[in-house]
Amino acid sequence: MCCFCALLTKRGCHMKEASWTSPVVGFILLSLSAHPKLEKTFFVLMLLRYLVILLGNRVLILVTTLDSRLHTPMYFFLGNLSFLDICYTTSSVPLILNSFLTPRKTISACAVQMFLSFAMRATECVLLGIMAFDHYLAICNPLRYPVIMSKATYVPVAAISWAIGGAASVVHTSLTIQLPFCGDNVIDHFTCEILAVLKLACADISINGISMTVVSVIFLGVPVLFISFSYVFIIATILRIPSAEGRKKAFSTWSAHLTVVVVFYGIILSMYGKLKCKDPLRADKEDLSDKLTSLFHGVMTPMLSPIINSLRNKDVKAAVRNLMAQKYFTQ
Repeated sequence: MCCFCALLTKRGCHMKEASWTSPVVGFILLSLSAHPKLEKTFFVLMLLRYLVILLGNRVLILVTTLDSRLHTPMYFFLGNLSFLDICYTTSSVPLILNSFLTPRKTISACAVQMFLSFAMRATECVLLGIMAFDHYLAICNPLRYPVIMSKATYVPVAAISWAIGGAASVVHTSLTIQLPFCGDNVIDHFTCEILAVLKLACADISINGISMTVVSVIFLGVPVLFISFSYVFIIATILRIPSAEGRKKAFSTWSAHLTVVVVFYGIILSMYGKLKCKDPLRADKEDLSDKLTSLFHGVMTPMLSPIINSLRNKDVKAAVRNLMAQKYFTQ
């Protein structure tokens, strides 16, 4: 919050100093231009991570689609999450890889990249909350679960989560691209991240700050509270199960989602919790370590999610084995 206030103040100074504004057709991404020796190394690292993300999430989507035993609400949401992770990384990673190889790192479709990136992250927050409720019903109210989580319910719920994420992104992206810029179109980042673009605006961005705060509460605060309450009831129900085998089975059903949630929100907190006010002379520049941390954190959850859900879920592992066996015997 302190840094965002400083950003507001800085924009106000620029408004007073600037006597003209010019429309920016395209932005230039700074990426690792100041460290050319690192670009090829990080190109290889990011490419490998991107390939793991595509492979892992595509396999998860494939098995949840082809295996009839996985045609349940939990695996439907899991398939949505995998598709979302592919969309999120595809909206940014190819751009990042290109920036490592291209001398002039110009991007003309900045608004598109901002929209897709924000929409996918917002949708993921909503989906994780819905999946927590799904696990709560499956463990705490198993008799009512088939009635409440019928196909007529969970398909529209998933569609609504995508619509909400997209609507929020439309609002944020529209507010950002309508801002005037004072000729400076160099973004000190790997992608068109909204906060990085706002630093270039030559106008009052208080509306953007209010909008960001509201959306943060809706897409971070509300799902976290929802997940927390669901987890409290889940833990209480598991502890009341008399048999050790029953407790183990219930926990294994829930543990994969728990791990993904911890990784997802842990990364968000580690990224934004470390933000601090810097020297005004360096306010427009991120430290190299911060930029690289942001770079790898952005692909961490999409890469780990399919691995976690495969290793900690017996049904998914069995479906993968069956799929590989069928492919082997049909060749």
